[in-house]
Amino acid sequence: MFHILVCDDDKEIVEAIEIYLVQEGYHVLKAYDGEEAIKMLKTNNIHLLVIDVMMPKLDGIRATLQIRKESSVPIIILSAKSEDNDKILGLNIGADDYVTKPFNPLELVARVKSQLRRYTKLGNMNEEDNTNIYKTGGLEIDDERKTVCVEGEIVKLTPIEYNILLLLVKNKGRVFSIDQIYENIWNEDAVGADNTVAVHIRHIREKIEINPKEPRYLKVVWGIGYKVEKL
Repeated sequence: MFHILVCDDDKEIVEAIEIYLVQEGYHVLKAYDGEEAIKMLKTNNIHLLVIDVMMPKLDGIRATLQIRKESSVPIIILSAKSEDNDKILGLNIGADDYVTKPFNPLELVARVKSQLRRYTKLGNMNEEDNTNIYKTGGLEIDDERKTVCVEGEIVKLTPIEYNILLLLVKNKGRVFSIDQIYENIWNEDAVGADNTVAVHIRHIREKIEINPKEPRYLKVVWGIGYKVEKL
């Protein structure tokens, strides 16, 4: 059973989310501020975190920043703000997805399911293609162990970052448009996907490139999309 931690200072929202998630067969743990969420992550086997931005003691932004130093658990941020800049901020600090309040609970459940599918695939619960190792230059992805190495050093990626990089490395030399990347990874229509994909691409570059401004592996093809070079 998947264990999902829901963190929001509004107890009614937490309880409402819990009802829908429990109906889908998930076990729900509850926290009401960022500090409590971090403590629970350290003492429980959590598979996904849903966390609000505006909370007392430690808000969702700072909590996510701290969590990302130690964990790659999927994180969905909740916020009453709908501006695109806030969505980018959430992704920049390491969140995997973003849901704006007020939201349809069924949409949140769908996003939870989507993140857990990626989580289980990254966690080696999907047996397909697990014997494959993909290389280009000093970059190597072991899709059996779900590890990424650059020049022999293990690089820690989030589930979305891993799947984007795997898609591109499996098809090295082929250019994927932003829409193609989004549709392959998120399994939904690419509507306003530019910023979302760009943020994750930047994060991947920061982790696998010696100089992200002059990338060796993950390159942009201006006006078309992105590709991983054949080396």
